[in-house]
Amino acid sequence: MEIDQGRQAWRVALAGTLCLAVAMGIGRFAFTPLLPMMLHDGVIDLTAGGWLATANYVGYFIGAMLCMVLRGSATSFIRIGLAATVLLTLGMGLLQSPAVWLALRALAGVASACTFVFASGWCLQRLAQLQAPALGGIIYCGPGLGILLTGLATSAMVSHDWKASYGWLSYALLALLLTAIVWRTFTGSTTTASAPTSASHALLPAQIIRQTRGLTIAYALAGFGYIITATFLPVIARQALPGSSWPDLFWPLFGICVSLGALLATRLPIHWDNRLLLAACYLLQACGILIGVASPSVFGFAFGSILLGLPFTAITLFAMRDARRLRGDQARSLMGLLTATYGIGQIIGPPLATRLVQGSGNFTSSLCVAAVALVAGACLLGLMYRESRQQLA
Repeated sequence: MEIDQGRQAWRVALAGTLCLAVAMGIGRFAFTPLLPMMLHDGVIDLTAGGWLATANYVGYFIGAMLCMVLRGSATSFIRIGLAATVLLTLGMGLLQSPAVWLALRALAGVASACTFVFASGWCLQRLAQLQAPALGGIIYCGPGLGILLTGLATSAMVSHDWKASYGWLSYALLALLLTAIVWRTFTGSTTTASAPTSASHALLPAQIIRQTRGLTIAYALAGFGYIITATFLPVIARQALPGSSWPDLFWPLFGICVSLGALLATRLPIHWDNRLLLAACYLLQACGILIGVASPSVFGFAFGSILLGLPFTAITLFAMRDARRLRGDQARSLMGLLTATYGIGQIIGPPLATRLVQGSGNFTSSLCVAAVALVAGACLLGLMYRESRQQLA
C-alpha cells in the first residue's frame, strides 16, 4: 500500500511539473526565445514585440483575478487551460496578423494563470492526501523545464535558419505531447482539507494591515524587476554579442536555474523568516541584472542568468508562505491579490523598456530601473522585518 501510495504521489508531482511546463514554459515564456526570430523575419519590430509581451501579462493579470472568483472542478479548469495553451500556441504559428497575435497572447496569459493556480492547488492538496507534501517543490520545476526545452530547441532552430512560425508550430506540438502525457492524471477532485493554520498572533491588526500592504507592494516590484530581462534577454545578448552563438544559450541556462532554485528553496529551514529570504532573492536578481549591464560579455550574461533564475520560483514560494503567516486560513484572497499585483509589475515592464530603448538605443537604462526596483523591494522587506522584531522586543 505504501509503495502504491508513493507511486501515486510521484505521478501527481511529475504531472504537475509537466503541466506547469506547458502553461508557463510554453504558454508564457516560449515567446522570449522566439522574439529574436520574429524580429529577424521582419513580422514585427521591437515596439510591437513589447506590446505582445504586455498583452500576455495583461492576460495573466486577468486570469489571476478570475481565479479568485471561479468555482468548479479544479481538474476541469486545468484541462481547459492546457488545451487552450495548445490551440493558442498553434494559432501563433498559423495566423500571421499582429492584431490577432495580441489577442492570442492575451488569452494565453489567461490560460497560463488559471492553469498555474488550479494545478498548484490540486497537486499540493493531492500530495498532502498521499502524505507526500515534500514532493510539492518538484511541481515548480515545471516552468524552468519548459524554459529549458524551448530555449534549447530555439537555439537549434536558429542554427538551421527556421522561421519563427515553425517554432510556434513546434511548441504547439510539444505542448500537445506533454498535455497528452498528463491528461489522465487530472481527473476527480480533492475533498480533504489541508491542516488548519492560523495567522500570526504576534502582530496587532493594524500591523498586519501594514505588513500586508508592504508585502503586496514588494511583490509587485518583483514582477516589474525581473520581467524586462525575462522578456528581452536573447535580444539584449544578441545586441551585445553580434555573430556569437552564445546568446541563444543564456535563456536555457536561466531555465535550468529556475528549476534548481525551486528544489533548493524547499530545502531551506521552514523557520527562516520569509521576508529576509525574499529580500535576499531580490538582491540576487538585482545583482544578476547589473552584472549583465556592467559586463555585457559571455561571462556577464551567463552569471547574470544564473543569479536571475535561481530565485525566480523561490520568490513565489516565500511570498505565498508569508501570506499564510499574515492571514492563516484566510490567505487565499491575499494570494490572489499578490498574484494580480505581480502581474501589474509585469505589465509595466516591457512597454517602459521599449520606450527607453527608443530614447537611448540600448537596454541599459531600463535594466538599471529594474535593478533599482528590486533593491527598493528588498529594503521594504527589510523594514517590515525590523518592525515586527521591534514589536517582539
